[in-house]
Amino acid sequence: MSRHTQTMPGDYFAGIYASDPDPWHFATSAYERDKYAATLACLPRERYRAAFEPACAIGVFTRALSERCDRLLASDPVPKAVEAARARCADRPTVEIRQGAVPADWPEGRFDLIVLSEFLYFLAPPDLADLVRRVGGATELSGDLVLVHWLGETDFPQSGDGAAESFIAQAASFAGVLHQSRTESYRIDVLRTGTGS
Repeated sequence: MSRHTQTMPGDYFAGIYASDPDPWHFATSAYERDKYAATLACLPRERYRAAFEPACAIGVFTRALSERCDRLLASDPVPKAVEAARARCADRPTVEIRQGAVPADWPEGRFDLIVLSEFLYFLAPPDLADLVRRVGGATELSGDLVLVHWLGETDFPQSGDGAAESFIAQAASFAGVLHQSRTESYRIDVLRTGTGS
């Protein structure tokens, strides 16, 4: 299977949401439910001051993650997804959801948790490198980075393993791996800043 060579464009995702408000079954899938639980379970700290979750989709994980965060900023490039996420988290005043695509629309501020779930493989290598730089500049010392990636075959610019390993290698100057776990379907990598090479 040949891979896309450019980052998947916003129109690709907007088209997917045009025909289905929950195209990946975030709200109903056993895979998503188990993956979300595993992601929360692997967080090294019980509570975080300020977290960022780009590519939050319709906010199912955002809502669950918000219970562990004093403040949570989430974003997604698709307006329909942003609207759904805002509605899902409307009773959570500590959650802010913005429209935007990373790395271009990277927010101001610093975070002690950044969750990069199920989207790094949509980025072509130059954009992934830009994202790693932005993460390095936006994460507090001893902050946690969580990578979650599906491992199935795709035609995206990178595979799940490839995107995760590339991120880890490029972040090695400012973050080191704390924990890694793997199922048949996905992998979770937890890094901490200030422990790099």
